[in-house]
Amino acid sequence: MQEYVLHGVLLNLLKEKAIFIPENRTLLISDLHLGKVNHFRRSGIPVPQKANDRNIELLIGLLQQQKPERVIFLGDLFHSHYNSEWEVFGQVLKAFPEMQFELVQGNHDIMSPYQYDKLKILVHKDQLQLSSLLLSHEPLQEFEGYNLAGHIHPAVKLRGSARQSLRLPCFHFGEKQGLMPAFGEFTGAYTITPKKGDDVFVIMEETVVKVG
Repeated sequence: MQEYVLHGVLLNLLKEKAIFIPENRTLLISDLHLGKVNHFRRSGIPVPQKANDRNIELLIGLLQQQKPERVIFLGDLFHSHYNSEWEVFGQVLKAFPEMQFELVQGNHDIMSPYQYDKLKILVHKDQLQLSSLLLSHEPLQEFEGYNLAGHIHPAVKLRGSARQSLRLPCFHFGEKQGLMPAFGEFTGAYTITPKKGDDVFVIMEETVVKVG
């Protein structure tokens, strides 16, 4: 875990690729992409089922560890239309009745409003103001203050000796806009090129490390 102050808000950057805000006990998770594995498997693409199980296990562990009062998903919570994985996700949420679950809708969030209501997920369209941070799924083009978004699945390439390189998911904080890494295990990543003055934290197996 790394502490980082963003626009006056103290953030705990977690190795699970999530952010916990102690001030208001809020957990931020972006791009979980539940249902993506089943979506590909139905299309004949051989994706291991264990990727689904891993996402759920990580989510449960994070909720148990951080004990947030509020959990906000920054879009792309569920990758496809309703399937059995949504029911599994629903059972997880019901196991934590003391927590308020919310969703800032993303481009893949096409579930019917009935399904969100059934699980008592509060849905926000496009954006949500949280303290001094403006949360959204896709990075906003026009906004005031500081925008924290998902969607991009940021990663950076680290180079070592002997021309070795390693690409790792990261938290990226620019002057006016920040990006969260994708929480989901089977999501892919986009290599970013940080600007001078940006803060970048890479996620390794057991730690979060500042590299820029």
